[in-house]
Parts: sequence; structure tokens; C-alpha cells
Amino acid sequence: MSFPFQFLIMTSSEASNGMWHRKTKTRQQESKSDPAKSHENEQEDLVEWEKYMKKVKGKVLEQVQDHLRDILDKALTESIEPPAHLKSALNGKTSKKEPSRSQRMDDGKVFLERASLLDDLFEISHIRTIYHMFIAVLLIFCLSTLAVDYIDQGRLVLEFDLLFYAFGKLGTVTWAWLAMFVYTLFVPYFILEFWGSLYHTFPSKLVLTLGAGLIFTTIQTCVLGLFPIYTVVHHQLPPASRFIVILEQIRFLMKTYSFIRETAPVILKNAPKEGKNSRFPTFSSYLYFLFCPTLIYREFYPRNRQIRWKYVAVTLGKIFGCLFYGYFILVRLCIPVFRPAETNQPFSKRTMVLAVFHSILPGIMLLLLCFFAFLHCWLNLFGELLRFADRMFYKDWWNSTSFANYYRTWNVVVHDWLYYYGYRDFLWLSNRRFRAAAMLSVFIVSAVVHEYALAMGFGFFYPVMFCLFAVFGVAFNFTMTDKRQSPVFNVIMWACLFLGQGVQVCLYCQEWYAQIHCPPAGDSLWELLMPRSWSCSYQT
Repeated sequence: MSFPFQFLIMTSSEASNGMWHRKTKTRQQESKSDPAKSHENEQEDLVEWEKYMKKVKGKVLEQVQDHLRDILDKALTESIEPPAHLKSALNGKTSKKEPSRSQRMDDGKVFLERASLLDDLFEISHIRTIYHMFIAVLLIFCLSTLAVDYIDQGRLVLEFDLLFYAFGKLGTVTWAWLAMFVYTLFVPYFILEFWGSLYHTFPSKLVLTLGAGLIFTTIQTCVLGLFPIYTVVHHQLPPASRFIVILEQIRFLMKTYSFIRETAPVILKNAPKEGKNSRFPTFSSYLYFLFCPTLIYREFYPRNRQIRWKYVAVTLGKIFGCLFYGYFILVRLCIPVFRPAETNQPFSKRTMVLAVFHSILPGIMLLLLCFFAFLHCWLNLFGELLRFADRMFYKDWWNSTSFANYYRTWNVVVHDWLYYYGYRDFLWLSNRRFRAAAMLSVFIVSAVVHEYALAMGFGFFYPVMFCLFAVFGVAFNFTMTDKRQSPVFNVIMWACLFLGQGVQVCLYCQEWYAQIHCPPAGDSLWELLMPRSWSCSYQT
């Protein structure tokens, strides 16, 4: 018998074998004290031995079967090459090993069939208990709100006026989204198809490419560039509705770029045979890409066999739970601290420091809530409905000992887009030189887009996120590198996250109330760019 099978049998039987011998020894001691039970104990021992042998046999057969299945899968994978037209459809299904960094640089992202990390971790009772603790905190928030309302008003009141305000004017949001979606669905696809069908036969390829690019860029700027900004500003949308329009604008822009970036090189390299048209991605694959939870276009993705409707219902319930959770965090922990009626102290260094530290708890809770609600629940909801099998939307960022690893693992969906279309393309253009410049450019682009989303969402310009991201984030990324493996650096990372979230919540809340209580003196550019909270004293 080979060593692996001997090891399987030994590991399967050691624990239960020791337990059975202990039981037998106990019965032998009892038999010596009472001979009348000797025969009865022998019969029981025989029955127990037969049960024990069946149990060991079942465990050994189960482990041997798993071992043989792994060997067979490996042998078939190495010996049988799939047809060329199915390689992209399989797209790594047979391999669970992630590609190396050099392979990713050359081949692009490989999609695998894998579950989200939290779904796997929630199978462990200890991790699930932490999740239950957050649910208990939500219940405490509900009870405290009911108790305070009962004391103040003499009746139980559970109003969600802040939610209704934040998500107001949903009709305007709906038609604005439909306009962006219809444009993204038809215009980029058919302009690229038109260009691809003529490229290899047109007399002047440069004129065709410049003409199609100019037309597309002009329409893109008007529809996905200016139209969402006009909608948000002209209709004075509330914050949550603003974020829906702006984040969808950014998503459609990133998806459109990925589709063109992945499809155009294929058209350039593959000239059609005489009498045949250029091969172009199907419209259904592009439509699927617009909804599936990834920003990297592929004509085929690994797919699950069926939709788990119970999982969909539970995930949808979690999303609504996160909305109410965020509501209670703002109502119980943020508004009472920064509302003018509650802040009677004049501005000073002491009040500023206290406000920052008071904001750390709601700040980190909002960070974890946004991560869980969007990167886990929202993306998994669409992944399940579309049977999208690659659910690695994030990695174990909470274990990071460096900010470089944190930025790579916090949001894998956006990181992949920035890596392949920002960092990797920059290196390709520079012949794989200036890696630091490539990384810095990606940070600046990411910081600008984050600040743009927050400025349009809140309705004012206050570059807190940009400074934290582009200044401190870049500094930490180049100083706290992957060489730092000590747990101390994980503590430092969390401390920086706590402090950063406290600063953001504090400054943005102060600016929000300053914008309300101190209207601008004029319409100059300086009034728009200068934070109102620096010169406004709205305490009452």
C-alpha cells in the first residue's frame, strides 16, 4: 500500500481508535468488580467493535475516494486539451490556482469559479457569532430610538424620515438611469461594430479610426459626462439619489472602456477571411456584461448551474438591514454630535479633537457597513441572479499588514480595472519602466474619482478624501510595503483606518451643516471651492 493511503488510514482511525480502547478498558474494570456482567460486557464490546469498524471503513473509503478523484481530475486536466473555441468559455474552471503576477501582466484577468470569502467564513460558528453581534447592536439601536422617542413624546415612534429624504426624487433618478443605460447598451456597441466591420477594408484606417473615435468621444462626453452632472445639479437631488446617479455614471464609463479596450485589439489582430465579416462579440454577451458584477469584459464567464433563490432573498434582506443600520448610526451617533442645536461650544482645538474621536466609532461602523452592504451583499445578489460564478469581489483585507495589500484586497472589482487598464497599460506604454510613476498615476486617478463622487453626492467640494487618499495613502503605500509581516503593522493599519474614518465623518458632517446654515455670499469660484465650515459659525 502506498504511503498516501497509509497516511489516510492512520489519520482516520487514530482518534476513534483511542476512544474505543478507553471505553473497552473502562468496561474491563467494571467486569472485574462484578463477574455477572462479564458476559454481557463482552457482547456489548463485540457490537461496539463492529460499529467502530464500519465507521472507520466509511471514513477511509470517503477519504480514499476524494484522494482518487483529485488524482483523476489532475490527470485528465494535464492530458486532455479543450478545443480552442471552448477555452475562453471554460476560462480557468479546471484550475483553482490563481495566476501569478507575471501571468496576469501578459494574459489579463482569469475568472475562476469561487465563492465570496465571507460566505465561506460564515460557515464557521465563531465568525458567524461576530455577525450575530452586529445584528444585536442593530436591535439595541432600535430599542434605544424607541425608548428616547417614548420619553420625549410619550409614545412609540419609529420614523425613517432621514431615509425618505435621502432617497427622494426616485422618479428623476429612474429616468436618468434609463437614459444612461440605453445609451451605454446601444451606442458604444454599434459604433465599435461599425468601425470593426470597415477597418480592414477601408482605404485609410487612420481616418476611419479618428472619425469614429471623435464621434464616440463627443457623444460619450455629452451623455455619460455632462448629462448626469446636469441631472444632479439642476434637479437638486438629495444625497443618496445623487450617489446613485453619479456611481452609475462611473460604472457605465468603466464598463464601456473595458468593452472597447478588450474588443478593439482583437479586431486589429484578426483580419477576416475574404468574403467573411469580422468576428464581433455577441450583443447578448455585452448586455450580460453590463449587469454582471465585474468591470473586466469577457465574452464568456464561468457560470453556476442554478439560482439559489433562498440565498437571493436572504441577501436582499441583508441589504435592507444595512440601510436601516446606516440610518440608526447617523441618527444616534452622528446627528446629535454635529447638529447646531446640540453644539453650543465655540470652535477650538479641543472641540475639534473631541469631535474627531467621537466620530471614530460611527466612521468605522459605516466603513464596515458599506463594505458588507455593497462589496458582499449587493455584488453577490447580482452574481447569484446572473449565475456569475467568480465571487471574489474582495479578499481578506482585514488581515493586511501593509497598505499596499489593503488597497489590493479591499475592492478587487475596482482594483482589477485600475491594474489592467491603468497600471499595466502605463507599463506597456513605457516599456515596463517607471513602475513608481505608474503606481502613483493610478493613485491620483483613483483619488480624483473618489473625490468627484463625494463632491457630487454631498453637493459641496471639500477634498478630505482626496488628501487622505492621494497624500497619506500614497505615503503609506510606499512605506508600509508587503515586506512588513509583523502583526504590529496590522494594528497600525487598523489604527490609521479608525483615525481616517473619524476625520472624514467629522469634517464632512461639519461642512454639511455649515452649507445649510451659512449660505454663500456670492457665486464666485472661490465660494464654491472654499469649505464653508472654515468661516461659518453656526452654533446656537
